[in-house]
Amino acid sequence: MARRSFSRGVLALGAAGTLLIGAAAWWLAAGNDDGMRPLLEGGIRSGSLSTDYVIETALDDARRLELNAVNVPVAVNVADSRASRFELDEASLDKARRIIPMLHARGIRVLLEPYPWIADGSVAETAWNPSEPEAFFRHWQEDVLQPLVRELAAPLQVEAVVAASNLVHLESRSGDWIRLLKELKAQYGGLVTYKTNWWYTADWDEASLAAFRAKRDNPLWAEVDFISVAAYFELTDKMSPSSAELKAALRHAERHGRGQDVPAELEELAQRWGKPYFFGELGFPAREGAASEPWNSAPSDAPDAKLQARLFEAYRDAFRGRESFLGYSVFAIGEASPDKRYYPSEESAAVIRSW
Repeated sequence: MARRSFSRGVLALGAAGTLLIGAAAWWLAAGNDDGMRPLLEGGIRSGSLSTDYVIETALDDARRLELNAVNVPVAVNVADSRASRFELDEASLDKARRIIPMLHARGIRVLLEPYPWIADGSVAETAWNPSEPEAFFRHWQEDVLQPLVRELAAPLQVEAVVAASNLVHLESRSGDWIRLLKELKAQYGGLVTYKTNWWYTADWDEASLAAFRAKRDNPLWAEVDFISVAAYFELTDKMSPSSAELKAALRHAERHGRGQDVPAELEELAQRWGKPYFFGELGFPAREGAASEPWNSAPSDAPDAKLQARLFEAYRDAFRGRESFLGYSVFAIGEASPDKRYYPSEESAAVIRSW
């Protein structure tokens, strides 16, 4: 697949239509040739900030991992898993307003993401199933995306906006997403993406195959510039598999005998829409068993920093150099407390720097 050039280098600011200069000036000033590359040319080495990130730690992590992009979240306060109304967190919005210019000054590109913070963080966004879907889409546009564009993305010349992430109970509402994405693109001149959650398939499970086909064929992908995926694919039940076993499991998943070929399905999704794909989240808890349920922060109590590194290595070797692959965002950086099990170990950092 041929790379597309960045076609929205000018950002529109609000209804007034004020035009702002694109990001090239930052990159030139920083003397960062790699950072000058538009996102759609690939080679994205990003890190996803924890919602409770510390600015100084985030900047140190970007340097330590040699990142050229950072995914900056802005928390959206949601009361519970059935809520259809919500609001941006003002403290999170203010912190993003402070860190984005600091990242740009270092030649680091920014992906801006509204992050659902449901029931004070006790409920995952994959469980969010609003009781009034029509109200959800209206409020997501008016109370989340429009303020993010008006207050951050346009004036701070953010390179890309993640319209939403992992909303599995709403993803099938293609018409609503298409209207929302079209309106977002009318207001914002940067790149737009949507992040879909990982999936599984098995030849013996027709429901899983049908679910993948529905995800692959969802018309919302026509409205994004690139496809983002939260890459928590289940690979093997082995507690501490070798590098060779992990690489083989990416092509033929051992877990539950599924035989899923992860790279092939991602390529199929990309080819279906002629759009490149990006791992909007790529992370593993530094624990034994992480290859079985990467989405689970506690697959076991046994630390295993080397397994975390081998998982990054397996993905690196499986996807590096693929024409339709844009890159990845390491989940998660910016806060290194002991409870942050996804925080990249020193062993993982070495692999990330090599990718």
